[in-house]
Amino acid sequence: MSILLRKMSSLSKDRRGTQAIEFAFAAPVLLLITCGIFETGTVLFLDVLIESGMRDAARYGITGQEAGSEDRMDRIIEIVEDRTVGLVDMDEAEVSVLSYPAFSDVGRGEAFVDGDGDGKYGLGETFSDENGNGVWDEDVGEEGAGGSGQVVVYRIAYDWKLMTPLLATAMGDDKGNYRLESQVVVSNEPWE
Repeated sequence: MSILLRKMSSLSKDRRGTQAIEFAFAAPVLLLITCGIFETGTVLFLDVLIESGMRDAARYGITGQEAGSEDRMDRIIEIVEDRTVGLVDMDEAEVSVLSYPAFSDVGRGEAFVDGDGDGKYGLGETFSDENGNGVWDEDVGEEGAGGSGQVVVYRIAYDWKLMTPLLATAMGDDKGNYRLESQVVVSNEPWE
């Protein structure tokens, strides 16, 4: 029995291999933190790229110029795609370009008579059909980059798939995506 006690005593004093055990406990946490930092940096970088791409697209759009045979809207989307260096799949991105007569019209819906007093347009309520399409529109903006002197709103929304499970839970939606959005409002130059 005393041999067993001596061996147990010598094992309890032996410190060889403790670093490996400590590293085995710390490594997953350090790896998760490192991946989280990298992914957060990627999301912030992508946000800057999208914002920059939208600004450059709007800068091109306000001039009214056409790039050869290419459609103006196609060129605007191409600019955003170029500035995001392939990180944004433009087929998946929600891009919207709406033009308005004036800044006060941005985001404004068509006027209506609120018959039931709920503050929302309801089917059958009378409205002013400003664009002549026969239905009430929540936003009076017209699709496209607009004409000379018009106000244009450029919007993009993109869902970035988060790879780090902890970040996906903390800052992502129920599918693990982080929504990146950008909006630029400009007034077109008077080119006519």
